[in-house]
Amino acid sequence: MDQRLRAAALLAAFFLAQIGLTVTAPASAGEYALASPNERLKVSVSVDDLVRYEVSLDGKSTIAPSAIGLSINGDRGVGKNPEVASADRRSHDGVYTPVLPRKNKTVVEQYEELTIRFSGGVNLVFRAYNHGVAYRWDTALPGEITIEAEQFALVFPEDAEAWFTGGENFKSSHERVFQPTPISQVDPGQVGYTGVLFDLSDGRKLFVSESNLRDYPGLWLRRDAENPLAMTGAFPAFPKTIEVVRDREIEVTERQPYLAKTDGTRELPWRLMIVAENDAQLIESELVELLSAPCELEDTSWIKPGRVAWDWWNDWNLTGVDFRAGINTETYKHYIDFAAENGLEWIILDEGWSDTTDILSIQPDVDLPELIRYGNEKGVGLVLWVVWRTLDEQLEEALDAMAEWGVVGIKVDFMDHDDQQMVNYFWRVAREAAERELLVNFHGSYKPAGLHRTYPNVITREGVRGLEYTKWSDTVTPEHNLTIPFVRMVAGPLDYTPGAMRNAFGENFRSTNSRPVSQGTRCHQLAMYVVYESPMQMLCDTPSNYRKEPLSLDFIASVPTVWDETRVLAASVSDYLVVARRRGDRWFLGAMTDGTARELQLDLGFLPEGEHKLRAWVDGINADRHAEDHRVDESTVTNATELTIKMAPGGGFAGIIE
Repeated sequence: MDQRLRAAALLAAFFLAQIGLTVTAPASAGEYALASPNERLKVSVSVDDLVRYEVSLDGKSTIAPSAIGLSINGDRGVGKNPEVASADRRSHDGVYTPVLPRKNKTVVEQYEELTIRFSGGVNLVFRAYNHGVAYRWDTALPGEITIEAEQFALVFPEDAEAWFTGGENFKSSHERVFQPTPISQVDPGQVGYTGVLFDLSDGRKLFVSESNLRDYPGLWLRRDAENPLAMTGAFPAFPKTIEVVRDREIEVTERQPYLAKTDGTRELPWRLMIVAENDAQLIESELVELLSAPCELEDTSWIKPGRVAWDWWNDWNLTGVDFRAGINTETYKHYIDFAAENGLEWIILDEGWSDTTDILSIQPDVDLPELIRYGNEKGVGLVLWVVWRTLDEQLEEALDAMAEWGVVGIKVDFMDHDDQQMVNYFWRVAREAAERELLVNFHGSYKPAGLHRTYPNVITREGVRGLEYTKWSDTVTPEHNLTIPFVRMVAGPLDYTPGAMRNAFGENFRSTNSRPVSQGTRCHQLAMYVVYESPMQMLCDTPSNYRKEPLSLDFIASVPTVWDETRVLAASVSDYLVVARRRGDRWFLGAMTDGTARELQLDLGFLPEGEHKLRAWVDGINADRHAEDHRVDESTVTNATELTIKMAPGGGFAGIIE
């Protein structure tokens, strides 16, 4: 058995010995009931030999009784035969205003809350929203504590399909393909990172993840070895020994027999479960952000959203220029000119602008001070890519230098872990960058779990299999592109890096590094700028290709990256998605389909009274044969219009209504 899995198994065995089996049925117990504000979603908590919870929607079981617990300092926490000291309740009805609204300018927040206080200084807090349930452990203990184990369980009343991403250890950039598999067929020897989406009966979906992940390891899941209808929590224990593989990569070769050493008085991460009656509600949910800790920055006026021209995906390929394209000053000035011409806020200098082992050692062909000066003259900022290990070693020195140079932000790459040590690294970088008014884009990272609310300068992150994979594989299919909005994007903004101007589908697609191609049609790519949420949105292709496609560039350069209002008009996981988003008095439409051609009817009843102009980028009549075929249509619409859109296989639709 892999050493990391062995450590996790020992932790699980240690904990189960204290609290009993995950799926033991409850006996007569102290019962606590909690209902959502609309009283449709209900949570029952029983405290007897163990603590168990169950969830139902309209009286139908969603999660069967499932045991939870916490082991602290060997003899503390909540395990077998817990003793309740008291319980209390409260209601909340308020409004949350995001610094960077990726869905809506304001978010209504309503919930009912139950707090169960156990003897010994540990509390259990449950919240019931109209669209989800969450719980967390709070501790009020002196000094530092050692958390040996946490038990989290999901017992299902029936077999359900899970979009599970299995692997044999806890090392991952969270870039695996989501494979729908019945829970009963998931290999119990594998662990999968959250969020995970479960398909229940009657069209219901359950999305499971976490929020306010801080000074603690991330939550993973594995199928229970004893019960084929149960998933249990798994956590990467704290690293004991680490092997450096190369400048950017580490391997944890041995782990400690505990998850975290942390402050004795604190709130642990939320375990959250979004209960959706239909697939559209997954896209609409903002539960992860609502459960995050409030913003810790007094001044956020400097945090601005925008678009960025990216160099790496297109391999610095430029045509029709009188200089040798590559990682050099002339190429980046060309990118700055392109950004300025099209109203883009930033360009990025990806790997190669400096020594990967010394951030302050700039390549001689890159005159960074001149690029910053030139960018300022043109109104275009610079974002710099860095290796996480190098940044860790040079953190304050490097960030001080970048702030003095006048760059806008950093793109940090290759973390690939989410144990306590690495989670703390994310928070440290966010805090230190914020002190210098620098934006942060985490690549090679775990999924969003609340940091982007507490430190909104963490403007986006990867943690998704994005367009870069088209350079070496065929796994970024239209089906994949229609899965990630319902799973990965539910957790928070995603840097998929859309915008390919070379498009192919089916047998016409070939992976290639230097002149990469996307799968699906041109309009499939354009729609991503509306469908995918990222306050820092990339344009992945070369300026030369965009200039050859002015109609496509016109749309991309017009799309905002934050929104006043979001509406989901049609949705089916892995099949299709239609989203309408408003910024000011303009509505933007984005529609995507999988490998199946589709015709959908859209209700435009959300529009205000009167006539409106629709400019639509649609798949051309031959897009099924030549994926780049598209056209632009103009029409007049009203709030009584039933709009028909047609999409080719792997196709899309993009529109602006004003």
